[in-house]
Amino acid sequence: MKLKRISLQALFFVLLMLVFCPVSLCAKRVQTDKMYLFGFAASFKDSVVYMTEIQELHGVWVDTKTRFLLGREHYSSQLKEYLSSARSEPNRVCIVMFATDRKKAERRFIKLRSKYTSPKLKRRYEVRHIGSADFKFQPVTVNEEQQ
Repeated sequence: MKLKRISLQALFFVLLMLVFCPVSLCAKRVQTDKMYLFGFAASFKDSVVYMTEIQELHGVWVDTKTRFLLGREHYSSQLKEYLSSARSEPNRVCIVMFATDRKKAERRFIKLRSKYTSPKLKRRYEVRHIGSADFKFQPVTVNEEQQ
């Protein structure tokens, strides 16, 4: 009898939490005014790495709860396609780093670049910069099904 009472109380509590869950706790997707992005590409076969300039991009989508850029894989694939077609560099692993503040983006850019240009490295890397005139990220539209 006591077990049934506890389980009914627990069930009632869970239902109450689901019904009255504040909307602010749920993640929302919002379009930001601007975001600062830069790309990085490397290969396991050679010591050449590519870095794009920091670019200001308008109309990108962000998850409000995690503050993550939505559609990151699409931005990475834009860089990968550019390297494959324009630079004849297929099979590159591409990532995109982002920040809402220009100074934060610059700090991340400098930190990542210093990891590959430090004289203390045992292996030498050749860092090649991709200018904004050569490559520009394009804003990605995020559907409800995408993350």
